[in-house]
Amino acid sequence: MKAYQSMKETVITVNEQDTIRTVVERFITSGISGVPVVNGEQEVVGYISDGDIMRAIGKHKDIIVDTFLYVDVIKGDDENYEERVRHILTRPVMEMARRKVVTATTETEMEEIAATLGAKRIKKLPILKDGKLVGIISRGDVIRHSFKQFI
Repeated sequence: MKAYQSMKETVITVNEQDTIRTVVERFITSGISGVPVVNGEQEVVGYISDGDIMRAIGKHKDIIVDTFLYVDVIKGDDENYEERVRHILTRPVMEMARRKVVTATTETEMEEIAATLGAKRIKKLPILKDGKLVGIISRGDVIRHSFKQFI
């Protein structure tokens, strides 16, 4: 089985010019946890997930750097939680999106997709055709399509 046989063709995306507000709105209204970031040509230029948002709004502790020559302290957050949440909404999506995105093509075999999702510990895999986003496959999609004939 190949990717095009199992992928969802309707992909919720954000544009590289959007802010985190748009990302969070898509998460809330669509009940999803991650989206590909695309440019005007529908090329995937990033990916942002709920984990990326969690890392940004979570408390950042002070870090102590102790070398042989000096000791330095990198300060954590001065803002409280609500201020961090409010502030993050205005940040450009590409400030937080991962730029190295693991993808597959419409012709990629399902066993390779399963191996990639498992090995890379990612939840979704954008599917490309001729370099353009045409679909997405989640871990759940792989499970459903792989086991439906046996259950």
